[in-house]
Amino acid sequence: MLKDLFMGLSQNQFLNNAAKKYGLKLGAQSVVAGTNIEEVMKSIKELNAQGISCTVDNLGEFVFKEEEATEAKDQIIKVIEAIHQNNVDAHISLKPTQLGLDIEYSFCLNNLREIVDKANQYGIFVNIDMEDTGHLQATFDVLDDLSLEYDNVGTVIQAYLLRADEYLEKYKNYRLRIVKGAYKEPDEYAYQDKKEIDRNFVKLIEWHLLNGKFTSIATHDHNIINHVKAFVKKNNIPNDKYEFQMLYGFRKEMQLELAKEGYNFCTYVPFGNDWYGYFMRRLAERPQNLNLVAKQVFNKKTNTIIGVAAGAFLLGRMTNANKKKRK
Repeated sequence: MLKDLFMGLSQNQFLNNAAKKYGLKLGAQSVVAGTNIEEVMKSIKELNAQGISCTVDNLGEFVFKEEEATEAKDQIIKVIEAIHQNNVDAHISLKPTQLGLDIEYSFCLNNLREIVDKANQYGIFVNIDMEDTGHLQATFDVLDDLSLEYDNVGTVIQAYLLRADEYLEKYKNYRLRIVKGAYKEPDEYAYQDKKEIDRNFVKLIEWHLLNGKFTSIATHDHNIINHVKAFVKKNNIPNDKYEFQMLYGFRKEMQLELAKEGYNFCTYVPFGNDWYGYFMRRLAERPQNLNLVAKQVFNKKTNTIIGVAAGAFLLGRMTNANKKKRK
């Protein structure tokens, strides 16, 4: 129920626009590393000083106009320039839908090509994030096309997908981030049970550590992290073959602890005013995340906005249910 609620909230465009209006006044600064490039560079430098590398996400939702996608492309290129000019330890994460995948494939590909080409000039890696299954194949197609020209690209494998092991094997020679998965997917595409997802997650991590190029292990789950630490030790996996990843603002103490222990650690650093959908999906992915940031994030304004959206979402579900009964 909580997952459905937060996924419904993440797709509420009215609430997304409201969040843009209020920006970080709602307290999102605890999970979003600034609204502009100068602020995010400051956050990255602070993390770098603690032995933590970063992957930077210029947040964006609901992009259906070419001018918006072009604006996002230009902004990401500016981020790449800033990474180079500031000599920080960081790379790029991006979503194809923000760059026009829902508008036209070749338009999106050209935008991505400009970004990857600029990053390639500076030796910066670009990770192509995965979204819902409706965009899955097109995202793989983008990766395939870009890989004909560049080798500084990789993607994400979502452990809740039933065919995740096939995707992992096909792209084993890429740098891959392995995640559990954050979208609401039907039974025919994805595991629904948490234990099944966790088991598959661990299986995929172990396989790629043994057979893949480079593995980014994205989780806040200390049990899985401890399992991986024991696995890499037992199998003599060198440190330069993997890293742990967590989200900016979540489990800060564990992030620092892992870095101090000598593990490669990367923080996923989102920035910008368009933070709302990103944050709701994080709560849908793991509702326990709410406990990790509640004291920092939720004030009266935030509770009011989320409460209104929750009511609208639940009312919509009831209305749809009543319509089905009348049919």
